Amino acid sequence: MRFQTPLVPARLLRRYKRFLADAQLADGREVTAHVGNPGSMMGLAEPGARIWLEANDDPRKKLKYAWRLVEHEGGHFTGVDPGAANRIVREALEADAVPALAGHETLRAEVRYGEKSRIDFLLSGAGRPETYVEVKSVTLSRAPGRAEFPDAVTARGAKHLSELAAMAAAGHRAVMLFLVQRTDAAEVGLAADIDPAYARAFAEARAAGVEALALGTRITPQGITAAGPLPLAVP
Repeated sequence: MRFQTPLVPARLLRRYKRFLADAQLADGREVTAHVGNPGSMMGLAEPGARIWLEANDDPRKKLKYAWRLVEHEGGHFTGVDPGAANRIVREALEADAVPALAGHETLRAEVRYGEKSRIDFLLSGAGRPETYVEVKSVTLSRAPGRAEFPDAVTARGAKHLSELAAMAAAGHRAVMLFLVQRTDAAEVGLAADIDPAYARAFAEARAAGVEALALGTRITPQGITAAGPLPLAVP
């Protein structure tokens, strides 16, 4: 997934009202950027952080910048837009670049299932069970090399797990796919202390036959693509 326009570096001044951030550009101008991440963004929204913004000239948009990346020491990046996760995963699935999910003939997105929900991707093909794939964007890291999900309580995430479990019980293949939008992560775990209910729902889903996969990413100011699998450090 390439960014539509070249990103520009900036310094974060503050994030507020969840969807807004003030930043200072390299030339000293202060701008307000849209924040597409409604979560806590724990560890990513510290004033002074080096961030990357995407400019737009769409007259319909009130804000002319959107916050896309956080840059860390050592040249590492985190992608802060969860809306990008499905685009990144879709590109990888269409290219058969996710070995555990390769070989399907048909990919459909946002298919209705469960109780008033939509599955991110439904894969199908001759001689294969229908595969329901739910994607979650992972950005939290509280220990070197370890990414965690979630960064805040997510009742919606627990609901998705129970619906995946129902699909597995019905004989379908059900997959929880964690896309780690951090280049400094070597493994993925659950932040059970942040959301114990999600951790319980995850364990119940695994027991019901739901598979769990994690993918890393390659991130630059030009774009984000899926990388290889990451180990899941969960019980």
